[in-house]
Amino acid sequence: MLNRYETVFIVTPVLSDVQVKEAVDKYKKLIKENNAKVVHEEDWGLKKLAYPIKHKSTGFYYLIEFEAEGTLIEKLETEYRRDERIIRFLTFKMDKYSVKYAEKKRNLKQTEKTQN
Repeated sequence: MLNRYETVFIVTPVLSDVQVKEAVDKYKKLIKENNAKVVHEEDWGLKKLAYPIKHKSTGFYYLIEFEAEGTLIEKLETEYRRDERIIRFLTFKMDKYSVKYAEKKRNLKQTEKTQN
């Protein structure tokens, strides 16, 4: 059975929009090439960091929710560590409650969009 994971990574702010998109596409491709399924993704855009990381005070945040086997996580995080464009990342396994919460939150956003 596949597990549901959520990964958030921060891309260095010195890149252009095209370069940020290339970085995001690299990780989505890596996920899909390893027989995983992207369930949801969100571009949170440029945000201020809580504290400077590598002398940067902002970064482009991106979230990907996916279903995969646990072996993919090590590959994914190794790639994050090797990629100088990624300044921070966090990946965690979602339990059934966090999956329900994420789906409920997305449905609520969709409802709000259709009402406006």
